[in-house]
Amino acid sequence: MDPKSDLHRYLQAAREDLLWKLEGLSGYDVRRPLTPTGTNLLGLVKHLAVVEFLYFGLVFDRPVENPPEYLVRQDGEVNGDFWATADETRDDILDLYRRAAVHADATIAELDLDTVGFVPWFSPAMQRLSLHAVLVHVVAECHRHVGHADIVRELIDGTAGLSRDEPFLPSDDPAWWDEYRARVSDAAAAQVNSGTVAQVNGAAAVRVGGAAAAGVSGATPAQASGGAEQVVDA
Repeated sequence: MDPKSDLHRYLQAAREDLLWKLEGLSGYDVRRPLTPTGTNLLGLVKHLAVVEFLYFGLVFDRPVENPPEYLVRQDGEVNGDFWATADETRDDILDLYRRAAVHADATIAELDLDTVGFVPWFSPAMQRLSLHAVLVHVVAECHRHVGHADIVRELIDGTAGLSRDEPFLPSDDPAWWDEYRARVSDAAAAQVNSGTVAQVNGAAAVRVGGAAAAGVSGATPAQASGGAEQVVDA
């Protein structure tokens, strides 16, 4: 086993899968926010470019050539790396991501796994990390954001799947998915109707009769044994 090669392969797979999620979409669709917190595809690419530049550049004192302004400014806009400005083209951000990958790949290739770097934005006890630990952290972060991209792309046009070459889905038949979603929806409605969990004007109504409800949203053992209905803030 070669842990460095294994982790690097997972990182490269995350990069490829993320870029695939943008393929075939308009300039508007890759930019527009699809969640209340503004998650958008091109912003995810931009953010992960910054992640790779920072963790495989700054952390190991390996400066980046011609870094984007928002990478070096100390007073940059909060969440500025999570969305594309009107002045930034798709090609600008994709090129930035590829540059970040090349820089990261060089760091990974040239340093041993036990090389220690310094992460200034971590708590003091965690600031000195090995390349091994940084790789684990970045691989986890990248795949987490690829999961976000999965959902955003599906919301745009229904495209889903693990990767371009291996969707890893049980069916590609829309009718199968309509039936599956209906079953999931029916099960959720049946659970609510059974009185196990209900939503009442933004509060969660938790039935505790016969269940170990002590510790659930403040329910006490007495309430649990009494079979009362406990309504708590959601």
